[in-house]
Amino acid sequence: MSDSQDIINTALEIIDAFSSNDRKRYFEMFVPEATFIFYTAPRLLDSRAAYEAEWEAWIRNLEFHVISCVSTQQYVQVYGDFAILTHETTTHVSTKGGEQTAHERETIIFRKISGRWMGVHEHMSLLPS
Repeated sequence: MSDSQDIINTALEIIDAFSSNDRKRYFEMFVPEATFIFYTAPRLLDSRAAYEAEWEAWIRNLEFHVISCVSTQQYVQVYGDFAILTHETTTHVSTKGGEQTAHERETIIFRKISGRWMGVHEHMSLLPS
């Protein structure tokens, strides 16, 4: 299997874990020092632990729950042991404010560590209307 397909498969595993609200499996696919930029977060999340704390706050304060997430338009660029995946996602979530669907564009930067592609950075933005 090619590196590009391995990266797409890893991204789809991340999406599946996110869709399933399986935070343990989701976060295990990112290195501890990974960084995250989300348009919904007021600051850079400068580690996996910071993102885990943010997700806990979403649950506690917003009653956040992922209903579904679908990835499309995957595009991969491989640079040795680093790779960039961009894709579009449609995410349906529930909060105490009701259900919402977001159409987003995401970039995940991966690094190959001991033969496994791991997320080192994730950046999410809304798709233009």
